[in-house]
Amino acid sequence: MGIIVITGGSRGIGASTALASARRGLGIILTYHRDADAAQDVVRRIGDAGGKAVALQLDVADTGAFAAFRAAVERALRATWGERRLAGLVNNAGYGLYNPIETVTEAQFDGLMNVHLKGPFFLTQALLPLLGEGAAIVNLTSATTRVATPGVAPYATFKGGLEVLTRYMAKEFGARGIRVNSVSPGPIRTGLGGGLNAEFEALLASQTALGRVGEPDEVARVIAALLTDDGRWINGQDIEVAGGYVI
Repeated sequence: MGIIVITGGSRGIGASTALASARRGLGIILTYHRDADAAQDVVRRIGDAGGKAVALQLDVADTGAFAAFRAAVERALRATWGERRLAGLVNNAGYGLYNPIETVTEAQFDGLMNVHLKGPFFLTQALLPLLGEGAAIVNLTSATTRVATPGVAPYATFKGGLEVLTRYMAKEFGARGIRVNSVSPGPIRTGLGGGLNAEFEALLASQTALGRVGEPDEVARVIAALLTDDGRWINGQDIEVAGGYVI
């Protein structure tokens, strides 16, 4: 069915998306920032299940590295699959920061912007020539763009920008049949921002109609569907995957 790139694919939602997409027959190029061992573990798990995957290092905040990354993707496509085109891109890499507005530093603000908005913008631009006709892009946003949560203002602001960018990408790339959607997770049991302690998890569960927090695989299944023919008539949408969070 094609080969996709997933940024931040060594852990959390990214790793689950790699596994879910591989189960649907997609080839996987996943990126990691520092933890090569975790990335290779995902590659191994995909291989053990009969799929193919490659892990490449990438700092999504370093736009100067994107040309070299595209070249590495081209080499991986040829060497592993004998292909020249990508069928999809998942802009997933990210991290959390919990600070009230009055204490956020400019460096912290810039760091979040570079990873959550500037990086996805220019990485998509860099990989666009490799995306084949009818490819799919999924950007990871957040329920914090809809529900104001004290302490995450910069993070939510840039995720909101990515949600808007998603619609513009869908409009501009539509002539090539490229679909672009965003997926907005609610509270999910991942390591983002240090993970959930029992008290915080109980609070989030009480604010969710289904009475619990979500698991990474529950988000990954939606992303994988959007990358395949199951989502072929969904375009320019933000899909919240949150179990009914603050409704």
